Amino acid sequence: MAQELTTTVKKIVALLDSKKATDIKAINISKLSALADYFVIASASNSSLVQSLSDDVEEMMSKELGIEPRRIEGYQSASWILLDFGDIIVHIFYRDAREYYGLDKLWSDGETLDISDVLVP
Repeated sequence: MAQELTTTVKKIVALLDSKKATDIKAINISKLSALADYFVIASASNSSLVQSLSDDVEEMMSKELGIEPRRIEGYQSASWILLDFGDIIVHIFYRDAREYYGLDKLWSDGETLDISDVLVP
């Protein structure tokens, strides 16, 4: 199960990277919280891209893996969209909102997943 989750996280990361998301991170929080096993955090340069990235992740998870989000938060404001897929929670931020909320620092005790093999240089 853990390997399958890691594979899914990397698919999400690769999709976000291919669609112009920036500063993508995947953090294993399973030892820190019962919320989820992984957070995927990414930034976008404008609110339209935040929504588009969210749509792309939702579509890929649904079509390729048959996984629907349990909930989606923040879609209308598009400064921070949260997609809750149970074991994986995807956070897509407008750049300024990511700095403001500081999730990277808040979850810095989590184990950062090496995603360099799926990012295009």
